[in-house]
Amino acid sequence: MGRPTDFNPELATLICARMAEGESLRSICRDEEMPGLSTVFLWLSKDKAFVEQYARAIDARSTVMEEEILQISDDASGDVIEGEDGSVKVNAEFVARSRLKVDTRKWLMARMSPKKYGDKLTTEVTGADGGPIKQEISRIELVAAPFPSNIGEG
Repeated sequence: MGRPTDFNPELATLICARMAEGESLRSICRDEEMPGLSTVFLWLSKDKAFVEQYARAIDARSTVMEEEILQISDDASGDVIEGEDGSVKVNAEFVARSRLKVDTRKWLMARMSPKKYGDKLTTEVTGADGGPIKQEISRIELVAAPFPSNIGEG
């Protein structure tokens, strides 16, 4: 039997449950008993309830990533390497990879749940020297210049 293509609420729920646990949609769709990526996107374009369920799963996945960030940050098991002579040095590759894992999760979280994890931008408008804004109404008058009398001559 081939991959499912017709919308199936049970499969949609299973997809969302796996996503909520932190699994990527691409990984889920690699399973032969699951629909392909294009099928899931088609379902999302046609079923409003699935869209809402999918959005909740993405939000839950952000929370899982938040917990993963704590685990990665707290894991110091590979931070140092002991040499054959007993010397200890920093394992820069492990530390850099851990930083990359954390930064990648933070970036994804900001895109998946921007209201919760996105950068907050505030704009403050001030007047001169940081003081209040001065409101001023100006009246612009157009003054007709005298029209030269010699135009068109010569």
